[in-house]
Amino acid sequence: MLTYPQFDPVAISLGPLAIRWYGLTYVLAFVLFMVLGRLHLKRRPDMGFSKETLDDLLFYGMLGVVLGGRLGFVLFYKPAYYLSHPLEIFYVWQGGMSFHGGFLGVLVAMLWYGHKTGRTFWQVTDFIAPLVPTGLGAGRLGNFINGELPGRIADPATWPWAMWFPHVDTTRVARHPSSLYQLFAEGIVL
Repeated sequence: MLTYPQFDPVAISLGPLAIRWYGLTYVLAFVLFMVLGRLHLKRRPDMGFSKETLDDLLFYGMLGVVLGGRLGFVLFYKPAYYLSHPLEIFYVWQGGMSFHGGFLGVLVAMLWYGHKTGRTFWQVTDFIAPLVPTGLGAGRLGNFINGELPGRIADPATWPWAMWFPHVDTTRVARHPSSLYQLFAEGIVL
């Protein structure tokens, strides 16, 4: 059985400013979107997108994932808390993002972008679909670094890569590293 390495979530500390690994995985996701997007533009010029529209898609997608992810966390996981502490909705440095909210936010942003540019939702999403999986994988890498999403209990004799997550289980219980599975399946295979 492996032991989860308990990474420091802060990658770089500059006095009061802390740059977290999870934030860097968002940057990685956005950079990969642009790199793959440039290749996609060359491979599929028939879709009618340009470098400028790719920049716009990234902007709208970033808004959707960040605003949707935060609002999703607030509404899906702690609505009562944030109802009594509404200003803390904006305290993004304290963490709290939701995949479900980010997904919904991106869908709304792409619908908005399509409406603004005279494209259908399906034209927009057909173009971005191959650019999204690496971003999902980057997010799951951030989940792993943060020690989030440990999986079900696993037998280390059957699953030699099963991990003990000390911050989750005080006793040495092996669990599937589900965020790494998702990084592989969503980020690489998909």
